Amino acid sequence: MNEPLNINSDWTRQIKSGKQPSSAALQAHLTAVHNINAGFTEVCAWNCRNSEGKNSYDLLADIIDQENHSNVLDLACGSGVLLDLCHKRFGTKVTLSGADMSEAELRLARTRLAHTDIELHRGIAQDLTFIADASVNVVLCHWALTLMDPVAPVFTNVKRILTKDGIFAAIIDGDAKTAPGYKEIHDIIYASTQSEYPDYEAIDLGDPRVRTAAALKGLAAQSFIEAEIEIMPMALNFYSSADVLAREAAGFFYASFVLSAAVHQKMLLDLESHFSANQRNGTSCFTLPVNLLIIRSSAP
Repeated sequence: MNEPLNINSDWTRQIKSGKQPSSAALQAHLTAVHNINAGFTEVCAWNCRNSEGKNSYDLLADIIDQENHSNVLDLACGSGVLLDLCHKRFGTKVTLSGADMSEAELRLARTRLAHTDIELHRGIAQDLTFIADASVNVVLCHWALTLMDPVAPVFTNVKRILTKDGIFAAIIDGDAKTAPGYKEIHDIIYASTQSEYPDYEAIDLGDPRVRTAAALKGLAAQSFIEAEIEIMPMALNFYSSADVLAREAAGFFYASFVLSAAVHQKMLLDLESHFSANQRNGTSCFTLPVNLLIIRSSAP
C-alpha cells in the first residue's frame, strides 16, 4: 500500500498543541485518511486469522442467521469487503446495506458490489436518520467503533434501528496482553509518532472507553438496558515475510499516517528488523488483539 504521509489536519494540529481535538476535527481527519488511501486496512484485516482460519470479516458474517435475519446493515462499511463476503454467503436470502462517511471508500464499495443490488448510504454512525426505526435485524461494524467520538449516540442510533430481537456485533481493538508481540509493534510505531507528536496516544482517536472491555460494556448498557452484552477476546495472526508485515502492520495503525516521509521510512525499517529477528523458517508473524462485541437486544 502507498501510505499518505504527514496528513495535516485540524486534528493533528490540535494534537501537536496538546489540546483535546473536537469530534468534528476527528471526523474530518478520518475522512482525509480514508479519502486519500481508501481500502488501506483490507490486506491486514483479511490475512489476520484465528486457529480455524477465520478473519475478522468471517467472525462478523458468522453472526448472521439467514433463517431469522432478513435485513443486515454494515455500519462504516468502508470499501465493501464485509458486504461482499456476506453477499457471497447468503445471496438474495438476506437484504444487505452499508453506510460510510467516506465517499472514496464508497466508490470502491460500489465497484466491488456492482454485481449486486446492495444499497449504500453516505452518512455517519451518530446520525442514521436515513434508516427507519426497528427495520434492521443485524448491524455489523468492522473495526470502526474504536474511532467513533462521540460513541454514545452510535449505540442510541443502533438501538433505534434494530428490531426488538436484533443484534449489534462489532470488531474492535483488543487488549495487547492477548496478542504476543503486539506491544512491541505498537511501541515502535508510537515511538515514531511521538517523535513528531509528543502527546499522541495520551490523546488518541475515538473514545478511550471503547478500548477496555469493562468500560465498553458499561457504555453499551446505557442504551441497551435489558440486552445481553458479550465481549469475546481473541488474537488473529498474519504470517508473511518481514517486509510485508512491516508495511501492512504499519498501515493498520492510524498513527503512521501523520508521519513525515523520513520518520515513516525509519519506522518501517525498525519494524522489518523486529519481524526479521523473530521469524521462523523465513516467516514472521503479526498478532492482532481483537474484541468481538455482541449485543443481543433480547436474550436467547
